[in-house]
Amino acid sequence: MEIKDLQEKKTFQNPDNQKSIRHEDFVAGVSKGMAILECFGSERHRLNISIAAEKTGLTRAAARRHLLTLEYLGYLDFDGHYYYLTPKVLKFSGAYLSGAQLPKICQPLLNLLTTQTSLIFSVMVLDGLEAITIARSAAHQQTDRVNPYGLHLGNRLPAHATSAGKILLAHLESNEQKQWLEKYPLKRLTKYSCTDNEKFLEILEQIKEQDWCYSSEEHELGVHALAVPIYGPKSNVVAALNIVSPTMRTTKQYLIQQILPLLQETARELRNVI
Repeated sequence: MEIKDLQEKKTFQNPDNQKSIRHEDFVAGVSKGMAILECFGSERHRLNISIAAEKTGLTRAAARRHLLTLEYLGYLDFDGHYYYLTPKVLKFSGAYLSGAQLPKICQPLLNLLTTQTSLIFSVMVLDGLEAITIARSAAHQQTDRVNPYGLHLGNRLPAHATSAGKILLAHLESNEQKQWLEKYPLKRLTKYSCTDNEKFLEILEQIKEQDWCYSSEEHELGVHALAVPIYGPKSNVVAALNIVSPTMRTTKQYLIQQILPLLQETARELRNVI
């Protein structure tokens, strides 16, 4: 929803987390500033006034003021043409990672998995369009130079084309899945990406039934992945545990026969402690 649309409503509801807030409690300035920051991403590292205005629905004058304010506060820098993020934004991610319980609980188990297999494991949660990495095992004898998705904290991946993302989407309610598809149309990232809504919903149903997901080259060629859900104390899925590997290093058969039991066992251990 564009910022200008909010002005017409008395009560706002965030479609991503279903939180509601009264108009009189809503601070538009904070919302606009965050909207500017959220324009940055893995595919957009720099912004000018025109791009910021277009992406947020702000006027050019308003976008300019917010960019200048964020630069003044130290969250952005300016090279004379474009604005870009500064390391100060990492303060928030650092505070989350040091304070949130799930990444802390997962870390030693992820490290153990890597010690056992020499592969890289991650824990991911759903955030709108994307799955985001909140914990990752420490590299162990990682010598290949392939840089597949999911290999660093905070990495954001399109949920529909990744094993962890599809696990998380599969455990949404049916109406939530349809709303997600309406908001985030399926994009073709490789020739293996699914872009048909009905077929995608069938895939999610199958994933939920088997309680694990294998994905091959849907997001990046030469990379495949396997994921299982991590259940919370109320039997709700709170995150996904996944393994990402180059296809030249591991086979589908190996991941399913040898790695899947390890993922499932680790997920059960996590359920007992979170």
